[in-house]
Amino acid sequence: MEKFGLLPLWPSRPPTANQNMAVTFYIPAYLRPFTDGHSQVVITGTPATLSEALQALWASCPGIRDRVVTEQGLIRQHVNVFVGKEDVRYTGGLATPLVSGAEITIIPSVSGG
Repeated sequence: MEKFGLLPLWPSRPPTANQNMAVTFYIPAYLRPFTDGHSQVVITGTPATLSEALQALWASCPGIRDRVVTEQGLIRQHVNVFVGKEDVRYTGGLATPLVSGAEITIIPSVSGG
């Protein structure tokens, strides 16, 4: 399995060539305590699937795992994960393929009445 790492984030600077090859996670506010307050986490390497990218995210930000997936390893019902603009529930779930430079967004469902 390929090694993955994190790149530091500089919001005011353009991405470097290495960052273009990386996968970027957009983190919602409720999960930011597990990312030292960062709204984005960049994973270096080229994970082939969403599952591989999430494993790399959890290796560096372990508190996120139990808030995104169930004990069985499935995405929680009230958590939405998008690769680009596509909801992964309709693109293969954790087996969703990734391209280099993929952007993954984690969004909690909003409910109420």
